[in-house]
Amino acid sequence: MSDMIGKCALITGGSRGIGAAAARLLAAAGCNIAFSYVSDTAAATALTSDLEAMGVKARAVKADMGTEDGMLAFFQSVDQAFGAPDYVINNAGITGAITKVAELDTAELRRVVDVNVFGAMLCCREAVKRLSTAHGGRGGAIVNLSSAAVRLGSPNEFVHYAMSKGAIDSLTLGLAREVAQEGIRVNAVAPGLIETDIHASAGAPDRLERLGPGVPIGRAGTAEETAEAIRWLLSDAASYVTGAILPVTGGR
Repeated sequence: MSDMIGKCALITGGSRGIGAAAARLLAAAGCNIAFSYVSDTAAATALTSDLEAMGVKARAVKADMGTEDGMLAFFQSVDQAFGAPDYVINNAGITGAITKVAELDTAELRRVVDVNVFGAMLCCREAVKRLSTAHGGRGGAIVNLSSAAVRLGSPNEFVHYAMSKGAIDSLTLGLAREVAQEGIRVNAVAPGLIETDIHASAGAPDRLERLGPGVPIGRAGTAEETAEAIRWLLSDAASYVTGAILPVTGGR
């Protein structure tokens, strides 16, 4: 998409999975990329090299998106390297461990909420400060990562995660209306069953094989398919779209 050439995309949690797929897709469209990561330095370094090989600028920042200090450090690093971003992808998120609500550990719940809710709100706050024409910005677009779990509830596995992603839907709808006249569009993508390592990290490495055949399309989706939806929502082709929550679920 030629409208993205020379622009800058900031991606939270961008070293792997959907974040990395979005980074590659946007870089292929000519967009400079800044992304955060928590611990996988090897993946972050490899992605940075891949992006730079496409002829764009890339910056990886080690920062915890579940803390205010981490979020501020990330945005300030991008400010120094690129100036204000044009696009913000609010991607960082965790499922937490598979558990029933009655067995939910308090520390586990707090970490899920810190990253998925607190961090997402802080990301949007910092994004608006930089993008909003009311704050001297030039406008831009934000895409939040929601989940089909909001509709499905994820019983016996991830009710706590589904709850946190419900907050993302409310954030998307409210913020979209709040900043619509300040040059910012705010939308969300709600992936379903997607081929990433998040399932294994949660303790269910067989989850894709087990649930994939039950998706109406007959398979799990890919990170690249989700990234295509993100790219479209950021692009000028979606210039009249704000406050939308786009399901990428194979019909699930």
